[in-house]
Amino acid sequence: MNPSLIRLEGVSKTFDNMKVLDELDLSIKENEFMTLLGPSGCGKTTTLRIIGGFEKPDTGRVYFDGKDITGVAPNKRPLNTVFQKYALFSHMNIAENIAFGLKIKGKSKSYIDDKIKYALKLVNLDGYEKRSVASLSGGQQQRIAIARAIVNEPKVLLLDEPLGALDLKLRQDMQYELIRLKNELGITFVYVTHDQEEALTMSDTIVVMNQGYIQQMGSPEDIYNEPENAFVADFIGDSNIIDGLMIKDELVEILGVKFPCVDVGFGNSQPVDVVIRPEDVELLSPGEGSLDGVVSHLIFKGVHYEMEIMAGGFEWLVHSTSCYPVGTKVSIHVDPFNIQIMKKPESEDEEAVGVNE
Repeated sequence: MNPSLIRLEGVSKTFDNMKVLDELDLSIKENEFMTLLGPSGCGKTTTLRIIGGFEKPDTGRVYFDGKDITGVAPNKRPLNTVFQKYALFSHMNIAENIAFGLKIKGKSKSYIDDKIKYALKLVNLDGYEKRSVASLSGGQQQRIAIARAIVNEPKVLLLDEPLGALDLKLRQDMQYELIRLKNELGITFVYVTHDQEEALTMSDTIVVMNQGYIQQMGSPEDIYNEPENAFVADFIGDSNIIDGLMIKDELVEILGVKFPCVDVGFGNSQPVDVVIRPEDVELLSPGEGSLDGVVSHLIFKGVHYEMEIMAGGFEWLVHSTSCYPVGTKVSIHVDPFNIQIMKKPESEDEEAVGVNE
């Protein structure tokens, strides 16, 4: 297992009397692609800026390779940052933009020229040395910003929503480029986004944040298939989140109907949150499933149909490759393994922290 390259211990940060990070602990391994994911204001960008040295924590320490770097200036840290606004110098051509950091370090002209060629080849922009920044598309400017960071040979690349300004197709192309770069360069990526698809596509590890706390940390598969609380389930992908009653181990009541499940340890007759992904809802003929209902909405999404089924007084979201027109009577079935049971938070504070931490 790779050792921790970066460690945040007990990091807190307050802006204008509002606590943005609260006693945050986080470990990032060498050569890991870690994504900090969450809604606006959750603390993800502040975490990145503290790692980069652009913000100082009110309390807590930041360690890099075992050394305390809490008070070290950004330009003295072995990392580089790529921002959403690429911060390229419009009065310089591409080669001059890429060479900027190397010139400050006093590198020789031959060294700089070799590095520029290497970086441009790496981001698939060979021969762009003399081009002006204004002549580039958004995706090309993004690649140049990454090339400028790469030539400094950072151990860590910090990326703050770098694809946010790109259109969907270009964003998807750049996701694959970043995965390729990470594999070729063998450096650690720390990536900030509020886009769940980006996080699921690129990451080795996803850190889901909310209100300054880590809600859950794990592989994309774990985060999606085994969310630890209703916030994570709702934020990552679509979910049906329903009030339930855990009657006993492996049996939950949902909307007045008993459903077998595989969860244990919640006690008897305990209120719970039940999470069921829309692709895990099977539609059968009326009377064949656990709960009868009727299709109230239908949208074709390309790979599947997205439907809303009114059943048991709840509007179920269902994804299926089969089409059931509006007004069709159906019955809902869910495999026990696809029913996720979660403890209900007892207060707003507990909900923010994440009850399963």
